[in-house]
Amino acid sequence: MIISKNWLNEFIDLSHLSAEAVCKKLNEIGLEVDSLNKFSIPNHVVVGKVLSCVDHENSDHLHVCEVDVGSEVLQIVCGAPNVAAGQFVACALIGAIMPSGLEIKAAKLRGVASSGMLCSSTELGLPKLNNGIMLLDDSIGELVLGRELKEYPIFNDELIEIELTPNRGDCLSIHGVARDLSAGFDLPLKEREPREDEEKLLGIGRIISIRCEDKIEASVAYKAIELKEELSLNLKTELRLAYTEQTKEHPVEKILSYMTYSTGVIFRAYDYEKLATNKEEKIVIDIKVLNNGSYGVYFDSKCLGQLGIWQTKEANIDNNSKIIIIEASYVDPKIVSEAALKDKEQPRDEAVYRSSRGSEPKLSMAMNFLFDIFAKNKHITPYAGMQQILLEKDQIIISFNCTELSNMIGAEISRNDVVKILKRLGFDITFNTEQEHIYAKVPFYRHDILNSHDICEEIVRIIGIDNIPSKPLIFSEKSRINNNTYISYKNSKRLRHNAAALGFFECVHYVFDNAGELDALGFKPCKAQILNPINNELAVLKPTLINHLLNSCERNIKNSKKSVKLFEFGDVFNEDGDQSAKFAFLASGLKNEPTLLNGAKPSEINFFDFASLIQNSVGKIELVKSDDIPFLSEFEQAKVYQNNEYIGYIGRVDLNLELKRDLPKTYVCELDFERIKFENRIAKTYSKFPSISRDLSVIIDKDLEYLEIKNCIDELKIGILKEFLPVDIYEDKSLNAKVSLSIKFIFQDMQKTLEDEEISAVMDQILQALNNKLGIGLR
Repeated sequence: MIISKNWLNEFIDLSHLSAEAVCKKLNEIGLEVDSLNKFSIPNHVVVGKVLSCVDHENSDHLHVCEVDVGSEVLQIVCGAPNVAAGQFVACALIGAIMPSGLEIKAAKLRGVASSGMLCSSTELGLPKLNNGIMLLDDSIGELVLGRELKEYPIFNDELIEIELTPNRGDCLSIHGVARDLSAGFDLPLKEREPREDEEKLLGIGRIISIRCEDKIEASVAYKAIELKEELSLNLKTELRLAYTEQTKEHPVEKILSYMTYSTGVIFRAYDYEKLATNKEEKIVIDIKVLNNGSYGVYFDSKCLGQLGIWQTKEANIDNNSKIIIIEASYVDPKIVSEAALKDKEQPRDEAVYRSSRGSEPKLSMAMNFLFDIFAKNKHITPYAGMQQILLEKDQIIISFNCTELSNMIGAEISRNDVVKILKRLGFDITFNTEQEHIYAKVPFYRHDILNSHDICEEIVRIIGIDNIPSKPLIFSEKSRINNNTYISYKNSKRLRHNAAALGFFECVHYVFDNAGELDALGFKPCKAQILNPINNELAVLKPTLINHLLNSCERNIKNSKKSVKLFEFGDVFNEDGDQSAKFAFLASGLKNEPTLLNGAKPSEINFFDFASLIQNSVGKIELVKSDDIPFLSEFEQAKVYQNNEYIGYIGRVDLNLELKRDLPKTYVCELDFERIKFENRIAKTYSKFPSISRDLSVIIDKDLEYLEIKNCIDELKIGILKEFLPVDIYEDKSLNAKVSLSIKFIFQDMQKTLEDEEISAVMDQILQALNNKLGIGLR
């Protein structure tokens, strides 16, 4: 991107700053300067006016001119084909030394004296503008005869070339670079003066209207002009186009290229007369959404091109064009990139370079600048008004506070500085004074700003990384022993080792599961769907570990295993898609595989054996009877509690499910890993005195739960009672629908040996409590 200091001055006043200072600031704010080239017109080259021009008598191409240079009239022989009387020209006086090293001296050319030279742009060290001498006009300033050209800013300028990253399409224009320098130097952008009144001009609505049926992420605007005669550009415009290597041929297209480079807005020109059958016809331009997401420009079902991508030659302007429609457009750069850069067959032109990186969306600003240029040109009649479709897209709003920014930057940045910088860059700012939040509305030309980190980057580059004080790196290792992740890992490892030590084998399954099997177990599917499942049997996220364990157990049983003990530790997903860790156990068939040690006839696994294995693995647990788990037997299922907190469930697989899957007696348990208590084991002192046991046989109702008996005895809070548990149940017809329950009590004291009288008194207390509360008596 080539810019000039003189051109920048039209948008921001940098006259008090040197080119070196501007380059330094550009580097500081992230616009890397690649080169700086200064140029100036040689001394003794002045503004002259050709008073007369006659052919040389002894030459077929030389002309003898009288040139007024203010202080005198000089006779100069010139061979340029475009020299003519009345022109203002660049005149090198005697003594001037040209950039090529040529010194101008008084001379005779074919017998005619010549006191100077009329110069072309290349002879002055400027880019080539034409095939003759350089003609001056008032676009460079007031033309004063005899004034040296180097005094005019346009001829005493610095060209700066900057390298831009692809995300900085907003700086692919003079206006965009000036906007960044406005923030960098804390200088305001220049306000544009109001343009001339348009009331006396024909309105554009007489010849064109636009329409769009769909909501689009683009802006498009149209103006129109009428050319009275052949159009020529002023010297300033021609020079700047040459500096920036713009190669358009038609004068109107040159002006549009100039405005695109100046403002960043994408311009195109259409020949109205190639679209309309007569000058009185009003044409309608349709903006349509195409299959690739881009926006086509249509007239009478003919595609004239795509906004920001390409334009058909069918409606291009040429030397015969009189009424010209000017189009300005902005399209979301993501849409342009998707449409133009991914499809190699998609037509595209040089506009894609800007539009895919992000062009300027303020079309009215650029259109008004363009109108000013047209209004000053006597060969152009602009139409009044503008037809446009505005961008229908919400701007991104980023919320942050200054404390958050300061923590990211590593230095304290005041809120006033943050707000001032962002406003200079074109952000709209609002505040929440209660929460001290700043809300920044991101302008469309900064499509690369998505979050507070991007805001932070903008603040840092404008302030300057060199202006942020350095701090030493705090290089200290933190203790990891209390890290939650580390603790969770250690607890899971401990639990897996415990399970393996008890004879369980670890299983590892997919996080996906079979939807039909889960439905049969009564689990609701996860709302988060898998778009590309492995297969139909693994098409949903699993809500439980149990189904995979049952499938693995089934395969082991079919492979002649008599005793199957499995466990798995893994993540599951509930109906709402929330993820959690579970630990599941399964025991099926016999307690152990048949061996010589157990006489080849081990007993089947039962509820109490399985619950005991679980307790030995996870620690002390409590079971509370339940009947609400559909895939478990209603007679053998319970909820698992630990320290009075629910952590999971345990039970036997329902008989119908066992038969369906060809399973022997099978028990499962699934626990919420995050709720399991992994407390350190505390060693307790033990009594040195002997324990004493007593049995108590009582008659109870068949439907009485043992839990009621346990609670009744616990409420007595007998200190010497260490343990009690049921040891036998006897049922007989003589008991009249009741059963005999034998309970074993173990007593022990820490300080002495217990006497029979003390034990008897406690047993009487227990029996009396059972009788009074539950109506239980001795057998």
